[in-house]
Amino acid sequence: MVRIRLRRMGAKRKALYRIVVTDSRSPRDGRFIETIGTYDPSGQGEAGFNLQQERAAHWLKVGAQPSDGVARLLRRVNLLDEGGKPVPYTPPATEEAVAA
Repeated sequence: MVRIRLRRMGAKRKALYRIVVTDSRSPRDGRFIETIGTYDPSGQGEAGFNLQQERAAHWLKVGAQPSDGVARLLRRVNLLDEGGKPVPYTPPATEEAVAA
């Protein structure tokens, strides 16, 4: 099974996490398929959270299961509903698309 989970990086007491797509049998900091974002718990608000939303939506669409921590982060950007079900991703409208 494919999982979306956090991979710990950084120094002691200064954790920084990468959001990765991995096989569920791989260890926490082991092999992974793709890195789709970063999370800094010490960062305030959205400054500590970067995510490639289109890639996260793709992996959710093909059946990847998020870990509990990643599920909270995905709810923050409206890729998961409160029940844990994926929400269809719609890219933000650009100025060119609005003008056309």
